[in-house]
Amino acid sequence: MPVAAESPRSVYVHVPFCRHRCGYCDFAVVAGRDDLVDRYLGAIRRELERIPTPVSLDTLYLGGGTPSHLGAEGLRRLWGAFAGRLCPASGAEVTIEANPADVTPPLVAAVVDCGVTRVSLGAQSLSGATLAALDRDHGADEVRRAVDLLLGAGLCVNVDLMTAAPGQTLADVEGDLDQVLALGVQHVSVYCLTWERGTRFIGLLNRGILKRADEELEAGMFAAAIDRLQAGGFDHYEVSNFALPGHRCRHNEGYWDCRPWEAFGPGAARFDGRTRTTNHRSPFTWIRRVEAGVDPAADHDRMTAEGAARERIVVGLRRCDGIVRKAFLAASGLSFDDLAGAALKCWVERGWAVDDGSRISLTRAGLLVSDSLWGAILEGGPKGGEAG
Repeated sequence: MPVAAESPRSVYVHVPFCRHRCGYCDFAVVAGRDDLVDRYLGAIRRELERIPTPVSLDTLYLGGGTPSHLGAEGLRRLWGAFAGRLCPASGAEVTIEANPADVTPPLVAAVVDCGVTRVSLGAQSLSGATLAALDRDHGADEVRRAVDLLLGAGLCVNVDLMTAAPGQTLADVEGDLDQVLALGVQHVSVYCLTWERGTRFIGLLNRGILKRADEELEAGMFAAAIDRLQAGGFDHYEVSNFALPGHRCRHNEGYWDCRPWEAFGPGAARFDGRTRTTNHRSPFTWIRRVEAGVDPAADHDRMTAEGAARERIVVGLRRCDGIVRKAFLAASGLSFDDLAGAALKCWVERGWAVDDGSRISLTRAGLLVSDSLWGAILEGGPKGGEAG
């Protein structure tokens, strides 16, 4: 696979601070440690020094954690750390993740002043019972207020919804979808709750206090999301993502196209077309290493050409547009059918994929079981990796 020669035009910055860690969260975050903000901002400024010249960006994405937890002043200080290094071009997409409880008129004013064009709101639900079950620290009214403020400022708004929460019913999910459609946002992301090792939720699950949703219910919730959002004019363009025309997340599309990107902050992963380099997940370790002038990277995943091509298949088939054989060959230097022809034949026979000879894409039935399909692709060939 050809390694990208051009400089990345997308950057991800990880902001690890949260007011509260939800019971299902295994991200690189710290809660209740605002005393670290000054050191974090200094470390971001220092890590950015490895960029020799200013980078003109098509997309910039601030994730977390909760970037909005920095508040209006903190966001402006963070943008000050970007000055002379990260330079969004005219028409760039600039996204920030936000907690509904953080969205106030001063924060919105700072967001607009910083050049943000898109806000991804971690709503998860508009049901009080579901929010409580998910251990969230905001209410449904705060979601509505936040959306009104953000849309009123002319920003594109994504709302994250979660399904298969403890005790959540199909009717609950349908109610969430209907309420989100009524909000007038331009993008919706729908994720099924995952039970990650080391989280409080997995401990409660193992003790029998919480219970997973059964697979049939999960599938029904996913189907409801597709049906209701498509009926509302949204394009289902990736397994978990839905957008009104012209409002797809360009930053994420860069990931799914396997384009190179840069990344900064604890747990952030950058990619040059062949190697994925991931910083230490611990915000404390990342800060200490950057302050000491030591490389903050914890892992270097150096893929072979075949390994990179197989990963390209996985991310490509998560997109509803699927994969065009000729484009795949041009990008990877390898044949889709040589790598995945046997698996594709099985998928088509089972109704999980369609293949018109030029383009391959998953059907709705295939999207429902997609997570179970990737092992056969990723394990079908060598994929080198090195930790260090």
